Order: sequence, then C-alpha cells, then structure tokens
Amino acid sequence: MITSGSDSVEDVDHVEQQVSTGRLPAWEQVERLTVEAHDRYRHLDDGQVADYIPLLAEADPASFGISVAEVDGATHDVGDSGHPFSIQSISKAFVYALVCNSRGHRIVKDRVGVNNTGLPFNSVMAIELNDGHPMNPMVNAGAIATTALMPGTDTAERWEAIRTGLSAFAGRRLEVDDEVYASEMATNVRNRAIAQLLQSYGRLDGDPVETVDVYTRQCALMVSTHDLSVMGATLADGGVNPVTGEQVISAAVCRDTLSMLAASGMYERSGEGLFKIGIPAKSGVSGGIVAIAPGKCAIGAFSPRLDPAGNSVRGRCAIAHLSRALGLNVFASRAESQ
Repeated sequence: MITSGSDSVEDVDHVEQQVSTGRLPAWEQVERLTVEAHDRYRHLDDGQVADYIPLLAEADPASFGISVAEVDGATHDVGDSGHPFSIQSISKAFVYALVCNSRGHRIVKDRVGVNNTGLPFNSVMAIELNDGHPMNPMVNAGAIATTALMPGTDTAERWEAIRTGLSAFAGRRLEVDDEVYASEMATNVRNRAIAQLLQSYGRLDGDPVETVDVYTRQCALMVSTHDLSVMGATLADGGVNPVTGEQVISAAVCRDTLSMLAASGMYERSGEGLFKIGIPAKSGVSGGIVAIAPGKCAIGAFSPRLDPAGNSVRGRCAIAHLSRALGLNVFASRAESQ
C-alpha cells in the first residue's frame, strides 16, 4: 500500500522528467504509461470521501479510472474509466468558457475576477474581504456569478444552454442525476447565502434562488473520466472537440480558460497543484480531475478519496506521474548543448 509518507503526488522523482517536444509520444507508449500510472496508484488509500453532500458519501472509495484524450482524437481508458460520477466543480471551467464565448471575457473578468482567493472554495469571508467581489470563477461565489451571466430569456433557457454546451464539450448528451441534484439542493444553504450576498453587492444578475438551482443542476451532470478527457482535449485543441470535430468555443476563450485554471483550478492548493503537475487542471469534490496540456491532450481522472482542499489524491498522483512521463509540464526544460 502506498501512503503519503512514502510515494505520493509529493514525490514523483521516480519518473524521469521528459521535456515537451510539442507532441506526444506514439499511441502505444501513451497507452503503456497510462496503465502504469493507474497500476502505481490504485492502492493509494490517503484522503477521505466527501460527505457534506450525503449522496457523495456513498461513493466506492476503491473506484479509480484514468483517461487520456489526444487532440487528434486518439483515446486511452484504464480502470473505472466508464464509471459515472457527478461533474461537480469541474463544470465551473466549462461554463466559464461558454459564458466568455457568448458574452466576451471582459465582462466576466470585471464581474467575476481572475485572482485566487487563497481560501476554501465555499468561503463567505473571501467575498466580504474583497468588497463583494467573487475574485475568480473557480470558487463557488464566482461560479454562481458566472452561471448568472449565461445568456437566456429565462432560467429554463439558461439551463438548457449550459447542458447543451457541456454536452458539446463531451461529444455526447449529458444528463443530470436527479438523486445527486436533490441531495445537493437539500444541503446547499451556504450557496444560497453566497448568492444573496453577491446580490447585495450588485454582483449577481437575476434571482439568487433560481441561479443557485441552475448552478446545482450543472454540478449534478453525470460524466466519466473518458468524458472529462474529451472535454479537456477540446480546450487543448483550440476549442475543437477532437472526437466530433465541432468548434465548441474559440481558441482565444480556450487560452483564457486555461490561464484561469492554472491560477485557481485546484482550490486553495492551486499553486501547489501547478508546481507538482505543471499543467492547468480542475478538480471536483466527487473525485474527478481534468488536466489539460495545450496542443497535446487532456487527462481525466476519478477517485473519490480527497485531500483537505477537495482534490482527488489518486487523481493528482496519476496526473503528476503522466505529466512528467509524457513531457506535459509547461515549465520543464533542459539546457541547450554548448
């Protein structure tokens, strides 16, 4: 059994650091390394399954899947890669991209912001400390404000635009898990309070209760690691879904979204995540993570055991392993021969 004291995401020096060549290795090598990452971390038992949403507490802590989608449409799926789970906070990245694509990134930047709060994802204090500003779209306050900016004449139209948009990223129709939605609606008192606080500062368009309802529905959409990898690969490929060929968003919006994820995608441990993984990533409390290597691929991972910030422990380990082994880290380089 691997524990954090022996070999975890804090220690991937056992993997030789590859430097980016601008392309991935051959399909067979990517497949082998994906299997290797899964095998290495499938017995890692650090972390706890989220229980503040009752239905999430029922997740099997042994579940573990990894998927890699390349920008040319090639895919690699290992372990529980087809296991469905609720997308949760990972939805924030893709709704942000959809809103930026439809309304322009300036209004989202002004209304929501781009800076990490350094506080937990559901912090009320962060709003008050920043004069009502949500600070970034990857925390709950910023995500709720972003959802409110989704174009539509009414709540139903805005929700359908979100569901359709996230489905276009995945390359298939995504559906809400009604049990997850009901479980979250029964326990999202803090999110309702956050929405009302944002409204009091003039930072929220529309009714706060209706906005939280739409936000909760988007978090309850069901995905697999295969879906996450295709969604992420769409961001890696200038907004074109590599499986369907559909232009979902613009290349400029991809750039803005990935820069946002680099800064804030892993909650208050985003700096640590970028330091270890070296590519933009977004996590969710159900245990999913998507990590994106621009121009190359995306990695989807799922395992319900979380670190104290809400990031999948096995997922972070596996992604750090693959980032190093596949030469994905955008900060890695070697000195030129003299």
